[in-house]
Amino acid sequence: MVSPHSNGAAPSRLSHRVAVRNERFIYGGLLCWIALLATPAWAQPDFERPPIEYLNAEVNDPVARLAKRIAEGEVALSSDPKFGYLPSVLEALDVPLSSQTLVFSKTSLQLHRISPRRPRALYFNDEVYVGYCQHGDVLEFASTDAKQGAIFYTLSQSDEKEPEFVRDRGGCLSCHASSRTQNVPGFLIRSVFADAAGRPKLGSGTFTTDHTSPFDERWGGWYVTGSHGSMRHMGNVICTDEAHQLDRESGANQGELGSYFRTESYLTPHSDIVALMVLEHQTQMHNAITAANFETRQALHQSYQMNELLEREPEFISESATRRIESSADRVLKYLLMCDEFELTDSVAGTSTFAREFAAIGPTDLKQRSLREFDLETRLFRYSCSYLIYSDSFAALPDEVRTRVLEKLKRILDGEDQSETYQHLTSKMRREILEILKATHSDFQ
Repeated sequence: MVSPHSNGAAPSRLSHRVAVRNERFIYGGLLCWIALLATPAWAQPDFERPPIEYLNAEVNDPVARLAKRIAEGEVALSSDPKFGYLPSVLEALDVPLSSQTLVFSKTSLQLHRISPRRPRALYFNDEVYVGYCQHGDVLEFASTDAKQGAIFYTLSQSDEKEPEFVRDRGGCLSCHASSRTQNVPGFLIRSVFADAAGRPKLGSGTFTTDHTSPFDERWGGWYVTGSHGSMRHMGNVICTDEAHQLDRESGANQGELGSYFRTESYLTPHSDIVALMVLEHQTQMHNAITAANFETRQALHQSYQMNELLEREPEFISESATRRIESSADRVLKYLLMCDEFELTDSVAGTSTFAREFAAIGPTDLKQRSLREFDLETRLFRYSCSYLIYSDSFAALPDEVRTRVLEKLKRILDGEDQSETYQHLTSKMRREILEILKATHSDFQ
């Protein structure tokens, strides 16, 4: 940033703080505006009114449950001299260290703390995401509530007072409730063209990534450890002055990151490629489930209101509401069964213990098969059905949409539905997925 001093003298501490605040405001504002512009006003749901009441309804996500346990004296968080509350809170939330991924683009809350030399660390399990910045003021949390979607919190890193989770009151939704999150309070993984300071070159475009994304559009502004053969991605490199100029070759197949920054400043030295691929799938799978939840509740709410006006039976579900629920069920199924997944052209392997630990969670059938098993040769998972079918969010879907998803899924796996959408599922894979679900999921027993 150019110094405001015209005489060439070194800027004062005050002017430096002003410059930092301005940088944070400018880039944060631009990113929020882009997120808002990406979604037309008519498509943005109103989360504050019934039946959703996003900001006022009681939540029961993992962070809310941890906060309650702390308040009741069941759990106490301890502050580490180097990492603050991070190690303690990861343990309390059962978030594995092996899930660490590192992002150096200035695309989150604490912009001024992030750069290629000081990346932001992200840790996750099936339900919660924890963000950490070196010398950051707060830890950042995005936590999944089974009914309300993504709930956002911060936890002060100061140990001068008792640790307290503070829920965001809507500010995060400027980026986390747009077309990038399927128009619900949700999660997203962004790939950007980042410059040497970590600033995204917004004129070059950005990508929201999931399991369908081409490999060469993934992880711009992220560090990536692991092997991926001849495939190339956008990670580990910065963008030159010319738009879209990335030396993908130099960032490929990196086993360690010590040449980029001091890895000892983090809990692990990894930003595991397999963890990144799981993260991409999981975030948008959660969003699809939340979108179906919200759409069904809103459709039913509006239908019941019309029943009162038209003096119909109170529980009558209109034709338009039925169509909305059917569409929501189909969108969940497409994500659940990994439709349009990018086909890997070379094998992938991580550098940490993430893949082994993730797969070990199960559940497994009598043949020790699990939906968490990896393939990593031609696709992410061995069985193309998301493990989030076991999640609390899936279980909490309104009956009207959940029943439809399950009925459609059973027809697909039985081989009755042979539509083009699901032709990536071979007869053998359909049979194996069905056998696993019959052995491990109560809805199939």
